[in-house]
Amino acid sequence: MSAEAVFLGIDVGSTAAKAVVVDGAGAVRGRAVHPSGTNLAASARAAADGALAAAGGPPVARCVATGFGRRNAAFADDTVTEITCHARGAAAGVKPPFTLVDIGGQDNKVIRVGRDGRVEDFTMNRKCAAGTGAFLEEIARRLGLAIGDLEPAARRAAEEAEIGSFCTVFAATEVLQRIRQGTPVEAIARGALRSVVRRVAEMAEFRGAVALSGGVAAHHPLVAELLAEELGTPVAVVPDPQCAGALGAALIALGAGKASTAT
Repeated sequence: MSAEAVFLGIDVGSTAAKAVVVDGAGAVRGRAVHPSGTNLAASARAAADGALAAAGGPPVARCVATGFGRRNAAFADDTVTEITCHARGAAAGVKPPFTLVDIGGQDNKVIRVGRDGRVEDFTMNRKCAAGTGAFLEEIARRLGLAIGDLEPAARRAAEEAEIGSFCTVFAATEVLQRIRQGTPVEAIARGALRSVVRRVAEMAEFRGAVALSGGVAAHHPLVAELLAEELGTPVAVVPDPQCAGALGAALIALGAGKASTAT
């Protein structure tokens, strides 16, 4: 067991709780992802325990929680918004400035990150699951696919089916119509991923470098390629994209810990 104290970041999202442990130099020592389920407090604790176990069970100097369920991580020393944490985590792996696109389970964020790694501006999607991980889960269900099989199916597609409905419910109905018409599953899967990037592209005016984070980027890397096509510019996927927010929280915990030590 390491005697060196570490810094823990928890990102309690709608789909999964993510935890990252960094040491005093900011290097990642452990990470874990746990389904959010209905007990967010238990999910946060399970993710934290998993990341600490992966790090060798060191003592925690400070913990910061983020995400929509951050207040359920009662063991955290502080909470910080996911906008700030995602920007901080992404800037650790992609040189700023850039525009960060985070595609999550229930919402999307477009965050402008300045040269100093700080948030300059941000936009979030409407209160609708269209263009999110939940949208892709519903489409996969309609296609009779496991969510992990959606990406491989899309890559096999010889064509791309247009899915024009903005609403997830209407899009699911549109998928059923495509199935009745005999449209290949692969074409519909690719059309679903294209629909996600089009929703993102509508959210903001993109200029300069673009980076991508979130669970959708982690499990459906084709989204990065399609987004690059849609925007007409390269898109960099941040390292370990699903845990970018948790990493940012851990690095903020580290910074706060150093500040308190200095004073």
